[in-house]
This record gives sequence, structure tokens and C-alpha cells, in this order.
Amino acid sequence: MSSSITRWWLVRHGPVPCPQGRIHGQLDVPCDVSDEDDFRQLAQRVPSHSLLVESGLMRCRQTSGALEAAGLVLPPPLIEPDLMEQDFGRWQGRSWNELQTAKDPDLPDFWRDPAHTAPPGGESFVEVCLRVKAALERISLSYGGRDILAVIHAGAIRAALAAALDLDPSQALRFAVQPLSLTRIDVTSDGWRVDGVNITAV
Repeated sequence: MSSSITRWWLVRHGPVPCPQGRIHGQLDVPCDVSDEDDFRQLAQRVPSHSLLVESGLMRCRQTSGALEAAGLVLPPPLIEPDLMEQDFGRWQGRSWNELQTAKDPDLPDFWRDPAHTAPPGGESFVEVCLRVKAALERISLSYGGRDILAVIHAGAIRAALAAALDLDPSQALRFAVQPLSLTRIDVTSDGWRVDGVNITAV
């Protein structure tokens, strides 16, 4: 890895309108990019000409496009599926309330240990942490010394913080990651450094 600092600018995609509070996970759903003020403020915080990394889902591409419309100069994205949101399996598209009302048999075990338990047909947050850490290390090695803007998901950002702070995945789940928030982590010659978490426009 380069001895110079590699700066990761982790941006959670825009809000996904969903009054029912459904679990989106890896479903390819659109986000709301109508708040021009928020995008303008975010675009002013992130350096232009950064390497752009996206998960490949529509809501990340829309968010990057809105940042470009707000004045940020970005190259075509590097698509990295390992930075995708957690796969919630057959729970995707349903709400937690629905699952509770239906007495889903897998729900109690999940809530007892949400970091280490995989939703049915999905993956655990521990697995998310492993793939995100591998992606961060791989991209940092290939693009050392660069500014890297990753427009990704709340779960992937929590996993990145787990890697940077050497946290147990259950601890990383405690981080709040709001839509359009900015989290900054750096790779230095001494290892990871956290510069800011969940920075929002308001």
C-alpha cells in the first residue's frame, strides 16, 4: 500500500421514499434527489475529480448524478458490488412490522444477534463486514494516495467503520448513518484513521 494518505469519502445515497419502512437491502429501488440544497452542501464538502466508486444499485448512481448536477466533477464510476447493502434475503420488500405481525419464525433469532445471524436466504452483517473490508483494502492498494468517493449504503458504511476501528460487527451496528451523510476514513502509513462519521447538511 502507498505510504501516502488515501482518503475515503463515504456518502450514503439519497433517501428512499418508503412510508411503510420496508427493508430494501439489495433491491434496486430509486431514491429522492429533489433536495438541491443538501446536494449542493454535500458537493462542496467532497473534492472534485475523486475516484468515484458505486455499488451498482440505482440509488447510488442517482445520488452521484445529483452531486454532479450540484457542481461536483466526477469520472465514470468504478462499480464494486462488494460495497453493496446487506442482502436481507426473503425479507427484502417487507417491513419489520409485517414480519412481526406474521410471526416470522426466523425473526426472534435475528433480533437476539442481528450482527451474526443471516436473514433467511440472505447474509449476516458479519459477512457484509468481511466483503466490505476486502473491497476497501483492494481498492486502497490499487488507488493509493487518491481521494476516493464511495457512494454506497448504510450497512456498507458501518462495515467500513468496523474495519477502520477494528470493531466487532455488533458494535458497528450502533453507528447512525443518515441519507446523504458523509463519513471520512483515511488509510495512512500507520493504518486506518477516522476523520468524521455521519456528517449531515443540517
